[in-house]
Amino acid sequence: MKNTFKTVFVIAALVLIYSACKKQEYSMGDLSAPSNISITTEVVGQDATHPDGDGSGNVNISISAVNALAFKIGYNVKSNDDYKAIPLSGKVTKKFTTTGVNTYRITALVSGRGGSSSIATKDVTVRSDFKPAPAIVTNLTGDASKTWVVDRSVAAHFGVGPYVVASIRPEWWAGAVDEKLSCCPCFYDATFTFTKVAATGTFTLKVTTISAFTKTGTLAGGLPGIPSSGAEGCYDYPGGTSDFSFAPASSGAPVEPTDPGNSTTTQTSILLGGINTYIGYGAVLKEYEILEITPTYLYLRVQGTETANAWYIKMKPVTK
Repeated sequence: MKNTFKTVFVIAALVLIYSACKKQEYSMGDLSAPSNISITTEVVGQDATHPDGDGSGNVNISISAVNALAFKIGYNVKSNDDYKAIPLSGKVTKKFTTTGVNTYRITALVSGRGGSSSIATKDVTVRSDFKPAPAIVTNLTGDASKTWVVDRSVAAHFGVGPYVVASIRPEWWAGAVDEKLSCCPCFYDATFTFTKVAATGTFTLKVTTISAFTKTGTLAGGLPGIPSSGAEGCYDYPGGTSDFSFAPASSGAPVEPTDPGNSTTTQTSILLGGINTYIGYGAVLKEYEILEITPTYLYLRVQGTETANAWYIKMKPVTK
C-alpha cells in the first residue's frame, strides 16, 4: 500500500513539473495590413459658383480604414519627414496657402498591427486668396532680393519659450549679445536671401553657408547632410534653395495680446517648401511666424522639432 501511494505521489509530482515547464504559447493576433483606405475631402465653400472653394484654402479631410491603429498625412510628399500624425478619428482640416487655384496630392499613411502599414492618395484642387500686407513683402524681399542674417549685436536675438498662445516671448531663455559666437559661429555667418520672382509672383529662399546651426537626427528637420546623432552645433550643410509662400499664422496668437509681456504678431507666416532650407536655426518646423518686420528688423517665432518649444530669432539685413 505504501509503495502504491509513493508511485501515485511521484506521478503527480511529475505532472506538475511538466505543466510548470511547458512553454507558454502566445498569439500575436491578426497582422493584416490596413485595407479599404478611404480619403474624403470637403473643400470649404465649394458650390456650383465656386468650384474650388471660397478662397480660404481650407479643406476638411477624413481618413478611414480597416485594421487601422494610427494615421499620418502628408501633402505633395517628398520624403517620410513630410508626414504628420493626426488624431485616430482620422479627421483634420488643412489650410492650403499658395495663392491661386492649385492641385495638391494628399497621402494617407495608415499603420496597423506589428508595424504593418498601407498608403493611399487623393488629389484635391483648392483656391487660396490669401495675400500678405504689401509692406511685409516689400520689407522682406525689397520687392526683388534681400539678404538677412541673425542679429548677434542685440540681446534676445535667440531664445526659447513654450509653444502656447498664452506666451509669445522667450520666457525660458534668451541669449546675450554674441551668445553663440564661441561654440557656433555658423549661426551668425549663414545668410538668408528672400526673392520675389516678378514674372510668376512666387517667392524663393536661398540659404548660403558651409554649415548649419542645428540639432541632429530627426530633430534637424530633414536638413541634408546633418548626422544622425550629436550635440547641438554647426554641421556640414551644402546650402539650399526652396520656394516659400506667405500664409496665415497657425499659432492663433492675437494681434494685440492681453498680457503686456507678450509680443504682437502680424498673423502672417513664412512657409518654406520642402526640407532643404531653414531660417536661422535648423531644429525647427517650416512655418516661421512674423512677429514684427520693418525694413531693418525681422522678428520670427517658429515651433521647434521638439514641438513643445517655440524659438525666437531676430534678424537684420546685410548691408553692402
